[in-house]
Amino acid sequence: MTSPTAHRHSGGARGSGGRTRQGGAGPVLLTALAPAVWGTFYVVTTELLPPGHPLFAGLLRALPAGLIALAITRTLPRGAWRAKAAVLGILNIGLPFPLLAVAAERLPGGVAATLAAAQPLVVALLAVVVLRERLSPWRLGWGLAGVAGVGLVVIGPAAALDSAGVVAGLGCAASMALGVTLTKRWGRPAGAGPTAFAGWQLTAGGVFLAPVVLLVEGRPPAVDAAAALGYLWLGLAGGLLAFVLWFRGVTTLPVSSAAVLVLLSPLVAAVLGAVVLDQVLGPVQLLGFALALASIVAGQRPERGRSGGREEAGRRTARVSGRR
Repeated sequence: MTSPTAHRHSGGARGSGGRTRQGGAGPVLLTALAPAVWGTFYVVTTELLPPGHPLFAGLLRALPAGLIALAITRTLPRGAWRAKAAVLGILNIGLPFPLLAVAAERLPGGVAATLAAAQPLVVALLAVVVLRERLSPWRLGWGLAGVAGVGLVVIGPAAALDSAGVVAGLGCAASMALGVTLTKRWGRPAGAGPTAFAGWQLTAGGVFLAPVVLLVEGRPPAVDAAAALGYLWLGLAGGLLAFVLWFRGVTTLPVSSAAVLVLLSPLVAAVLGAVVLDQVLGPVQLLGFALALASIVAGQRPERGRSGGREEAGRRTARVSGRR
């Protein structure tokens, strides 16, 4: 269920009858490319980028991509959308990047990834408050299964917890979940395509990040050829392309279906770790991998609740009346 405001501003994200348009597997696969690309960040960061500057990497992932999108589209937010774009940019990009950096610094990578995987659970709860959707035990159950699956894949036996890291990791998941839910609530204004919409948020998130990077990390690191290649990948693929696809999907797909796709990010990271870094995926990790994939697939299936049953009963009644 989407709100009237989202329908009014979604810029083509509706189907007939005011329902969210899904259009088969195509939109899902395109949206899934975004978290799949984000899953490459661990390998890129460890193998190509200078250590100790995760916020600088986040800044280069956001601000240049946003400015490129604005230059391509030549479309700026107007009226109330100036404030909305700033809020969405901070929630989706500006806050999660530093929070994730803190979680990754103070926690084992697997624990940080598992906390971030809680995003679909938070979205399922926020959808009740923000989008006035019915609380879905189906979504909550598979969301828990997805978190458990990711945990089995990425948490090692020596994992330790740090309270500040846990708070940062959960804060990252909550910020992105609220950003995704508000993106669905507000939709996309008429006349703004996915590239412009992503450009507004990337620019706002980058502007928010810039002083944080300066205060926390100081001067930027020296950049060699390998680092330049890594930053280009983060900015063009992980920033511009991924966020255009992501925000297009969020405004097109049901919000819970889009949110559960973020589980692909740690799964792709685990696969690349096995292929590129010779990390081993044992039976427990493979079981978690299968469980997380099952959660993603289940999240794309429409829940046949009471409203769906009433609609089907109405269609059967109409067919019987037509025969008479």
